[in-house]
Amino acid sequence: MSRYTGPTTRINRRFGQALFPEKKAMKNKPYIPGQHGRTLRRRVTDYSMGLNEKQKLRFMYGLSEKQFRLTFQRAKAIRGVTGEIFMRLLETRLDNIIYLLGFARTRKAARQFVTHGHVQVNGKKVDIPSYTCVPGDVVEVRERSSSRQLAQRSLDESQLRTPPAWIERVDDAFRGTISRLPIRDEMDKTINDQLIVEFYSR
Repeated sequence: MSRYTGPTTRINRRFGQALFPEKKAMKNKPYIPGQHGRTLRRRVTDYSMGLNEKQKLRFMYGLSEKQFRLTFQRAKAIRGVTGEIFMRLLETRLDNIIYLLGFARTRKAARQFVTHGHVQVNGKKVDIPSYTCVPGDVVEVRERSSSRQLAQRSLDESQLRTPPAWIERVDDAFRGTISRLPIRDEMDKTINDQLIVEFYSR
């Protein structure tokens, strides 16, 4: 499946949480989408639980099925707890770092911000959203008026969102430093990564 470009509120209703920016329809229709959404009773199986968890995380980070599966395979090849490593690889993607720093309002906007060449890592321009950041990397908005204006607008809109403890942001310089790798407790707690590991291990 390619990257999702359809109605975002439908996805929010499907999973019962705001994976995309919440809209009024989410409050007006707090049930799953579809003709029988109000009364439909879904049969819950181990497979469906794993699939839902996998799809939820994939939509959250805006990846295609192929990208998501390849990232999981990378995590599986690294020694350690696969679920935690997988979550860490997603969390340290460059587009997600830009989102966490507040330079973009959503992860989708962060991906576009990166691909349009507004970002540099360690002083070099990087336009690959899937670029994996490591401790010590300095992520910065390029010194162009258009880039800085976009970043400032997003910072103004996301003032309530503070970067996690493993990222140090310098607001005036439009810069952030990866001080260390995130631990599982610092990543999304609504995701059961073990279900995803079991799903791909079938």
